[in-house]
Formats: sequence, C-alpha cells, structure tokens
Amino acid sequence: MNIEELHLYCSLKQGATEGFPFDDKTLVFKVYGKIFALVDIEDYTSINLKCDPDYAIELREQFTAVRPGFHMNHKHWNTIQFNNDINDLLLKELIDHSYQLVYKGLPKKVRDENPLG
Repeated sequence: MNIEELHLYCSLKQGATEGFPFDDKTLVFKVYGKIFALVDIEDYTSINLKCDPDYAIELREQFTAVRPGFHMNHKHWNTIQFNNDINDLLLKELIDHSYQLVYKGLPKKVRDENPLG
C-alpha cells in the first residue's frame, strides 16, 4: 500500500483527523482526538498501530513484519514493516483493528455522541 492509499484509507474513517503533533514528518491519525496510527512520511517503511495485547503477540510470532511498537508502549502497539510478509488486505484489517480499539476506549459520552455507523 503506497502512502496515498494509506492516507486515503485512514482519513476517510468516521471521526478521523490527521496532523503532525510531534514533528513535520510523523503523520498521526486520530479518532475523536485519540491516536490510532502513526507513519513517517519521509521514511515510509512502517506504520505504528494499536493492538490488543494478546493479538499483538500472536501477530509478532506469525509475521516478521510485525514488531513491538517503535517509541510506543510495546504491550499495546505494533510497528508493521511495509513490503514484507503483510499484504494490503491484512494491513487494512490491522488499521481497522487499531481504529476500533481506540474508538472503544473513548469515553462513553463521546461514543454516544458519535456512534460508528
């Protein structure tokens, strides 16, 4: 998945916003203010995604492209290397998983005001 496809896929999600809160090269996608994906737009080789801890371990054991999250909490975040053993379909599923996990962690009031539909 090239950067344009990834950008479109993430930015079209309900409640998604994007920005550069850390520096001018780390593109961050948030759902209602909480991060669900980070990608370096200058060195486009990987993406950081939130993940259920048990599923994260399973993915790391199954795929060489999946590692503990770089500069992130290793229990809850994975770094997915592009152009390795993760295809675009699985990458989209992992982005969806991250998005839904972050959404579910939002305060009930926010979820009630912004139900996924």
